[in-house]
Amino acid sequence: METIVKTHVGAYGVIICNEKIALVRKARGGYKGKLDLPGGGIEHTELPEETLKREIMEEAGISITNYKLLDVVATNIKWEMEPDLWEDLHHIGILYTVDTNELLLKSDADGLDSDGANWYSINELNKKELSPFTIMALEKLGYSIK
Repeated sequence: METIVKTHVGAYGVIICNEKIALVRKARGGYKGKLDLPGGGIEHTELPEETLKREIMEEAGISITNYKLLDVVATNIKWEMEPDLWEDLHHIGILYTVDTNELLLKSDADGLDSDGANWYSINELNKKELSPFTIMALEKLGYSIK
């Protein structure tokens, strides 16, 4: 069994409107099938804020009007990439609260990481269906997730 050790740094948006949060269902990777914040990896020479805007457009199909740094968080996940090949991922997330005037989210897959975005009632979310960053962001904002 081979293990790849990797660090990934990304920018992610927490978009909340009327007690609902915009989340994407992960299509691949260690969080496959989980609901996650729209966002992703910072590309070479890109500022985190540029990543935030680009990734939210790619995954949720909306532009943002305002953003504010919420927190910088990290987690570790080990997952099987393919038979006998594991990734030990140190995942660092720069989390922002985000405002938008657009409520219609892109519900179709982006062909990469997202199987589509949707609004989810925060009170109905369950920790088992959420990515670690989603849980961390909601708890930082004072929500209690069951």
